Amino acid sequence: MSTNRKKVVVVDDDLTNLAVARDTLAGKYDVFTVPSSQKLFKILEKIAPDLILLDIEMPEMDGYETMEIIKNSENFSEIPVIFLTACIDPASEVRGLNLGAVDYITKPFSHQLLLKRVEKQILFDVQQKELKNYSNNLEDMVKEKAHTIFELQNSILKIVAELVECRDNVTGGHIERTQTYLRLLLDIMREHNLYPEELLLWDSNMLVMSSLLHDVGKISIRDSILLKAGKLTDEEYEEVKKHCTLGMEIIEKIEQSTKENSFLQHAKVFAVSHHERWDGKGYPYGLKGDKIPLQGRMMAIADVYDALTNERPYKRSFSHEESVEIIKRESGTHFDPYLVDLFLKYERNFKEIRTDYRLNTKTETETSGITGISLESLSKLTSGLFKIDGDGTKGSIDKIRRYLITFINALLVHEHYKSEVSQWDVRAFLLSAFLRDIRQKISDVHTLDKTNTLTADELEAVKARADMVMEIIQKIKEELNDENLMCNAEALAYSSYEKWDGTGQPFGLKGEEIPLHNRLMAIIDSYNTLVNGPYNSENLSHGEVVDLIKSQSGTSFDPELVNIFLQCEREFEEEG
Repeated sequence: MSTNRKKVVVVDDDLTNLAVARDTLAGKYDVFTVPSSQKLFKILEKIAPDLILLDIEMPEMDGYETMEIIKNSENFSEIPVIFLTACIDPASEVRGLNLGAVDYITKPFSHQLLLKRVEKQILFDVQQKELKNYSNNLEDMVKEKAHTIFELQNSILKIVAELVECRDNVTGGHIERTQTYLRLLLDIMREHNLYPEELLLWDSNMLVMSSLLHDVGKISIRDSILLKAGKLTDEEYEEVKKHCTLGMEIIEKIEQSTKENSFLQHAKVFAVSHHERWDGKGYPYGLKGDKIPLQGRMMAIADVYDALTNERPYKRSFSHEESVEIIKRESGTHFDPYLVDLFLKYERNFKEIRTDYRLNTKTETETSGITGISLESLSKLTSGLFKIDGDGTKGSIDKIRRYLITFINALLVHEHYKSEVSQWDVRAFLLSAFLRDIRQKISDVHTLDKTNTLTADELEAVKARADMVMEIIQKIKEELNDENLMCNAEALAYSSYEKWDGTGQPFGLKGEEIPLHNRLMAIIDSYNTLVNGPYNSENLSHGEVVDLIKSQSGTSFDPELVNIFLQCEREFEEEG
């Protein structure tokens, strides 16, 4: 008999009934027939059946007695039992069910009814065991899932911070280093019981992780200013100072659509207050003394120490000793004097961290404990990074997500595409599209703001950002060790300019050589750019854009996808 099939034991003192049951069930199950309860218990010592069919009226030991032994046995109690009987009355049926029987089958047997009752019970038992196993492992599964989500959140948050450094690449590692300095400062503040009232209310891991966004406003500062070699003009300096309020406004945009306020509150305070000065001469609000939030006073020391000890376009790198003297000299003017006193006591620890980074040996920073910030909120964060006023790219990622969902739903009911599209991990695709879209956003804001046609050099600069996005995607993959999640991002990053007729960039792919994801994104990108704030032309109406896409069917766009777009273009208009 096959060991892969379910096992059924039939117990009946009537040999005819045993033969009928065996003939009915043997085609689908391994069937064991025994004429008495005594023989049943002997066979249970050798096999573990999936179901027992038990006759009630038997000599020596009837079915009820047998049932009591089975259900009181540690080894057999989980085996489901169906009673077999020639006649049944309500009292007997209740008795059997109270003993643990799962069903009754009357004799003589109906072949079809016997088979269906057994099939139903076997299936039910399998489902029950799966459910029990799932319940037993649910806690571990939840922990594993929560850990996976945390890793994803943590990784993307780091990537968002790195996007800032892509704009300000001369300070590479600044955000990570200041985070490490901040962790050290926080630890020694706790050790010395400095500002205990505030620290008692803070989650240290959440506070330190939120500091990653302290310079997020720099994403909106033009490269020509941010990377300028030499002293800034007064006007340029005023522009740079705006990154504090820009960062606060970016984070406030997220607060409007999320309940994760504790994390975002820390991030917002870091962003807006880290350039305030103890003497009231800082920016953006000229706050003085302890009117400056403690997060800002702490970040001021970590931020300035890192700025002093690293080269900038406008200054040389100072030694650790020179930097310590500058901070000491500005105690009570630039910096909180109580924090400076602690800094001076532990300045060698700061030096050790700086040396480690110089040797490319990263100091470990605890990141556990943040469980609230979601992938959706991070997407909203990034969608708010680039143009918080005016039209331009405002909300473009959210719109692209809605257009994608509309188009994917249309493909799922299309005979030619539903088989392939039904296999897509839509969540991974949306995240991939979101990362691909960043490539355009990390271009010089001055370039993105242009309303006239881009020059050849500017267009090449925009295209060259694909390599930068590829590095970001690779870092996410390394952090998560999850190839499936990012499987589409690389193709989307490199193939956004391919055209159906083979005249696109960068590889000149033609027709179905271009992945379906990219052919789909080509239409969505064009529609979104032309309707919602193009960089190179005046806004067109929905109808004008539809006609334009239709006119480029077979040249820029996959003609079959264009036809599907035309069938759902009204939904695009509603989503816009």
